[in-house]
Amino acid sequence: MELRGRVALVTGAGRRLGRAMARALADRGMTVAIHHHASSRGALELKKEILDQGGRAVCFEADLTDAQEARALPTRVVEEFGQLDVLVNSAAVMQRLSFEDTTPENWDSILDLNLRAVFFCTQGAASALRAAGGRVVNLADLAGLEPWPGFAAHSVSKAGVVMLTKVLARSLAPEVTVNAIAPGAVLVPEEYDAAERERLARATPLRRIGTPSDAISALLYLLEGGDFVTGEILVVDGGRIIR
Repeated sequence: MELRGRVALVTGAGRRLGRAMARALADRGMTVAIHHHASSRGALELKKEILDQGGRAVCFEADLTDAQEARALPTRVVEEFGQLDVLVNSAAVMQRLSFEDTTPENWDSILDLNLRAVFFCTQGAASALRAAGGRVVNLADLAGLEPWPGFAAHSVSKAGVVMLTKVLARSLAPEVTVNAIAPGAVLVPEEYDAAERERLARATPLRRIGTPSDAISALLYLLEGGDFVTGEILVVDGGRIIR
């Protein structure tokens, strides 16, 4: 896919990896729909950065834990720009909660954003994506491929994203490709100290922590070069899954 002149919706684009991916797509000449909810400041800052460099971007606020808002978001983007070519489902929450400590409220809030929102946002985008011969890229996680007891609900939610990616790939073929990126430690939490970062690096076969550019390279491959790839989970973890 030639990205220049196309329209991308990136959910959770106000912070961290979602923001970095949205900026990278703008740098490729895409018009970017910047979704945000809690991170409105980051979304507005990103919009200004893109506009200042001659790009095109609009912010869209939505609470994706509400299935109706998730399904309506792509329609709002199409109404604004007249098309939608790429959907990046990046919005997620990652909470350290063990099996014993997880409450029903914790479970619902994590699964509603990390998994249910991906389903209904993609459902709302399906018609426009089919018309465009578009692309969907979901953000899974290493936690969806191996059990993380300290992040029980998060791990289950991301395992759901892995299977949902495969279901959506079958459902939207042949017009739309659907793939996922499963990052490892490409953007560690801000509260991690130097010792924790060093521990992560030592536990990684490539002996370093990743960077957002590692995940962005995977995203660009799936959008620009992955015409014959669908239903795949591209692990970007420096080899941690095989350690």
